[in-house]
Amino acid sequence: MTVTIFLGALLGPMALGVPIAFALILSGVALMLYLGMFDAQIVAQNVLNGADSFPLMAVPFFLLAGEVMNTGGLSRRIVALAMAMVGHIRGGLGFVAIFAACILSSLSGSAVADAAALGALLLPMMLKSGHNPARAGGLLASASVIGPIIPPSIGFILYGVVGGVSITKLFLAGIFPGLMIAGALCITWLLVARNEQFELPPRESGAVRLKAFVDSFWALMLPVIIIVGLKFGVFTPTEAGVVAAVYSLFVSMVIYRELPPAQLFHVFVSAAKITAVVMFLVACAAVSAWLITVADVPGALAALVEPLMDNQTALLVAIMVLIVVVGTAMDMTPTILIMTPVLMPIIKQAGIDPVYFGVLFIINNSIGLITPPVGTVLNVICGVSKLSMEDLMKGVMPFMIAELIVLFLLVMFPELVTVPVSWFGH
Repeated sequence: MTVTIFLGALLGPMALGVPIAFALILSGVALMLYLGMFDAQIVAQNVLNGADSFPLMAVPFFLLAGEVMNTGGLSRRIVALAMAMVGHIRGGLGFVAIFAACILSSLSGSAVADAAALGALLLPMMLKSGHNPARAGGLLASASVIGPIIPPSIGFILYGVVGGVSITKLFLAGIFPGLMIAGALCITWLLVARNEQFELPPRESGAVRLKAFVDSFWALMLPVIIIVGLKFGVFTPTEAGVVAAVYSLFVSMVIYRELPPAQLFHVFVSAAKITAVVMFLVACAAVSAWLITVADVPGALAALVEPLMDNQTALLVAIMVLIVVVGTAMDMTPTILIMTPVLMPIIKQAGIDPVYFGVLFIINNSIGLITPPVGTVLNVICGVSKLSMEDLMKGVMPFMIAELIVLFLLVMFPELVTVPVSWFGH
């Protein structure tokens, strides 16, 4: 009954168009009334406590870094480097998109920011070369979801804060699975684009490639600084956000000189608006998370999946299917905030490594960004490409299947996550 009331109070208002943040508070209030312990002061206190977290300070700084990256020329130089290196290969613009997505993901940690950058910079070039519009848009959308997987990742920060898991370990654990998804997208692109007729850009000379590398050097140094700094304990993930923001501002304003001081105000306002949305969701989710614990919703859910508790693989498959379904109706941030406090006790009870589960969880949520009707990345690419959602869905389907296959492999073979993270780890 507790689970029914929680889900009804959460999904009912959402179906009526109530913003997710307020639906989270309503679900918490509904549980309080059911338990006979309603107190407005408890609601307010949990909202304040939800946002009062030192690791969460990384979120606004990484979001600011993403905004600066797109405005200050870092994204454009990364794409130019990818073009110079692999643009001449058959289907090269697709490989450029995947290559650029991997590097951009290590700069911003946001799939939406990467989708906006890739869509604006690469989609017109792919269409001009003769690529199928839906297929090109589908590849760009699918490549963008690498953003929350390769560090730094806002998704990992939220999961780590809510679940009490080391964010540094999560960052390092996401590197190899993110590269696996990139490899799967390359193979899929080779298969789906092999019969297309399109113009190939000319092969660039060594001098042009060297110039592209030199131009993008300062942008490429940011992920190196972050990963090396985290591995050797130079700074925490929160401090890494500050480093990323300050570094991207310095490069954009002093070295590349593409971000004039007059534009700074607009960049900060844009980052602040996105931060406000994310942080308000986190604060409101703290209410429902506290009530979830008090009402023992995880215990009720654990009783439902008790037959699977002795089989970690079967349990993970069931949870992954559940998250895929949830991802079609809910955006990434609220899914993390709602599902983490529910699933974490079950994961620990089943003896599953929370870091390993976190990688699967965030990958699954990232794929949810390209599943309709709420797929945020799909909506971004639709806006840039002027494609209909129906056409874009046809284009994204083979790439989404490839990403789900990678997720399945990670579930079946945990060593694909645990072994590489032992190499990166301390």
